[in-house]
Amino acid sequence: MEWANQLCENRQFGSKMTDSKYFTTTKKGEIFELKAELNSDKKEKKKEAVKKVIASMTVGKDVSALFPDVVNCMQTDNLELKKLVYLYLMNYAKSQPDMAIMAVNTFVKDCEDANPLIRALAVRTMGCIRVDKITEYLCEPLRKCLKDEDPYVRKTAAVCVAKLHDINAQLVEDQGFLDTLKDLISDSNPMVVANAVAALSEIAESHPNSNLLDLNPQSINKLLTALNECTEWGQIFILDCLANYTPRDDRESQSICERVTPRLSHANSAVVLSAVKVLMKFMEMLPKDLDYYGTLLKKLAPPLVTLLSAEPELQYVALRNINLIVQKRPEILKHEMKVFFVKYNDPIYVKLEKLDIMIRLASQANIAQVLAELKEYATEVDVDFVRKAVRAIGRCAIKVEQSAERCVSTLLDLIQTKVNYVVQEAIVVIKDIFRKYPNKYESVIATLCENLDSLDEPEARAAMIWIVGEYAERIDNADELLESFLEGFHDESTQVQLQLLTAIVKLFLKKPTETQELVQQVLSLATQDSDNPDLRDRGYIYWRLLSTDPVAAKEVVLAEKPLISEETDLIEPTLLEELICHIGTLASVYHKPPSAFVEGSRGVMHKRLPARTGSGESTESPDVGTAAGGSAPEAAPSIIPSQGDLLGDLLNLDMAPPTTSGPPPTTGMQMGGMDLLGGGLDSLLGGDIGGSPAMGAGFGAAPAVMPASLNAPVGGGLGDLFDLGGGVGMPMGAYIPPKIVWLPAMKAKGLEISGTFARRAGVIQMELILTNKAMSIMTDFAIQFNRNSFGLAPAGPLQVLTPLGPNQTIEVSLPLSTVGPVMKMDPLNNLQVAVKNNIDVFYFSCQYPISMLFVEDGKMDHTILTLGPIFPVLFPLWLIGSGGMWWCLSPCGDCRWGSSRNAAGT
Repeated sequence: MEWANQLCENRQFGSKMTDSKYFTTTKKGEIFELKAELNSDKKEKKKEAVKKVIASMTVGKDVSALFPDVVNCMQTDNLELKKLVYLYLMNYAKSQPDMAIMAVNTFVKDCEDANPLIRALAVRTMGCIRVDKITEYLCEPLRKCLKDEDPYVRKTAAVCVAKLHDINAQLVEDQGFLDTLKDLISDSNPMVVANAVAALSEIAESHPNSNLLDLNPQSINKLLTALNECTEWGQIFILDCLANYTPRDDRESQSICERVTPRLSHANSAVVLSAVKVLMKFMEMLPKDLDYYGTLLKKLAPPLVTLLSAEPELQYVALRNINLIVQKRPEILKHEMKVFFVKYNDPIYVKLEKLDIMIRLASQANIAQVLAELKEYATEVDVDFVRKAVRAIGRCAIKVEQSAERCVSTLLDLIQTKVNYVVQEAIVVIKDIFRKYPNKYESVIATLCENLDSLDEPEARAAMIWIVGEYAERIDNADELLESFLEGFHDESTQVQLQLLTAIVKLFLKKPTETQELVQQVLSLATQDSDNPDLRDRGYIYWRLLSTDPVAAKEVVLAEKPLISEETDLIEPTLLEELICHIGTLASVYHKPPSAFVEGSRGVMHKRLPARTGSGESTESPDVGTAAGGSAPEAAPSIIPSQGDLLGDLLNLDMAPPTTSGPPPTTGMQMGGMDLLGGGLDSLLGGDIGGSPAMGAGFGAAPAVMPASLNAPVGGGLGDLFDLGGGVGMPMGAYIPPKIVWLPAMKAKGLEISGTFARRAGVIQMELILTNKAMSIMTDFAIQFNRNSFGLAPAGPLQVLTPLGPNQTIEVSLPLSTVGPVMKMDPLNNLQVAVKNNIDVFYFSCQYPISMLFVEDGKMDHTILTLGPIFPVLFPLWLIGSGGMWWCLSPCGDCRWGSSRNAAGT
């Protein structure tokens, strides 16, 4: 809290004796005594009383009742007393806003005091009092302080602008304070420049679309000049600002790097990390064959190494940042492996982070050193650390092929120790080594099988089962080993059950005559006795494969497996680029973008590294994107119809103007303003409904061809209300319901889908908003509908042409047709949807408004009377036709559906 910081600052004004006496009073009626002392004529007694009030406030006592008496003490020349009163005001002004106005005159007067410390104190305090009534009086004193002759006052006023902007942004813009702040970047005093940059940066973060820090080569030069002279925190503000700048070319990038490089030797680790961030970003624009590029790589290593000699907490922050840097540019620290060797007294969090970086830096040149260290770590007492060390040996084998044999030998030595958790971790990583190097190290299987009984962790049991199933032909008693696992099948975890099912099926395909009974037993357990849908589905798939086509089953189950990748835990490249731009912040410690853990950061711009020279890529990408092909067309402005036309608008309450004649817009497929009820359901009479697939339109379905609408004269009047005579009425706009969330992010691995339905120019459209709330990029979107009451189906593919990055949103409009398979739903307007992307397939259901199915003119087509046996199920109602005839659309036992009656009821 600001007042607490100022309380510490006040100690320089205190007397030589201790202030602890102010915290030890236990008197009753203390408030009354303090009130009397505050109103005393003696200055020393007043000061003592205010100190007692501040002490009570600090320990949590409510002393707000003394507000008027403390405010009266403001009229003093004693700087120490004034600071104490200001502390009290900052704490209680929000709870006593009406009383706080009493202090305004003193604030204004102090802002013109001859002492710059008092001027700065007054403007700082006014900025900290978050009361709207006071902010109105703050503008004039603040304007004067921003142009004060003393730099201390100017730098304080610069920060005050940011505080005032947080309280009332509109007021700051109207008063022109932002322009004054921009002018302060050219100030002669480096601390004023640093505070102005800090204030503008903070304001820009809350308004990401505003271009407050309009950096250009001239302003960058001024910032670099101030960089050498301001305090360490001022340097951090300036370096962070520089990191947001994109140089015009590689020469400017090199020039900035040369002037920032001296900051790498600063004593403050925050300054060092901020300088590293700037250099890592601007290095992207330097050609790799440039001599300076190699020099810069060498200069970056020593400061990073130095950070590892600090306290454990600072070491951890440095290691998390180094982890990012090594993933982006491992060549920076490739010769510094020994620095990351674990010390006996390192905390566990430091040990684990060092281990991770060691694996990332492992290469053919240093693998012998690394393996010797890892083998030593595997004998430590810390279980978590030992587990990670054993896994690290396996990762080294996968990463450095030349070391694989040595790694396997090391793992076998560790298995011989018979330490339970070491053996289990070793088996898990040996499984991965088998995947990476097939038919190379299978000679160790016998040793692994010896330790089968000691395995009690699901991951280790699953790994061993996979090994037995994969190499069943090389293990004489493979069926006995797998049968031993089968005895407690229902007690195993899902991971083990799935692996056991697959392993036994593999065994059966390799040794069918010997294991027929075993495979029948596991298939029965998986399909009939299990409640797990994943296990049951896999069991049914294997059962049907084996019973229908054993050759195909062999090709599927025993297919050659792809080799596993070298690094499976690397951060996704786009996210890594963003995190590099946040080095030295919490994002680089969490390894998550700020939008993932900062509240209210939905509109934050995502930072990216600049493209190399010659590319026009921007350094920042907006959070919200639009679908390729342009945004959805805006609804036409509504007009009020004339009185004579109100009856003609009875069935169309939207009152939108008539659309212009001409072909409706298309989206690369035949799409018109179709007669939805006629063109969709009428086509079912000649189709084979029963043979339709379960899902209406496939992910790759061809665009449906829909009948085009007719452009006809406008009909009107009650006599032609349903237009059964054949005319087409006035095309009118339809009501569009607001978008609602159909699929929450927590149910779709971070993908949130909101949407609604609309009808425009005769085309039904599903309007979707896709939001990525996960950490990974989403691509390859597709959509599919289940059979439904009106045959709704996508008229084309889901057009999401650009990858959907983390915390990005995109709007998509999907045209629909009514020529898909039909099945009555409950409720009638229920629609079951499947959406696929590169992560998974997700399912949800939504309900579309029935009004969406009606044409815009509100008139019924002839084809509605020839819909066969489906339509009465959907709409049990009566319709009035031309010539006074009534049509019964509801089936009953008394008459055949479709019979007509006249107005007399015959």
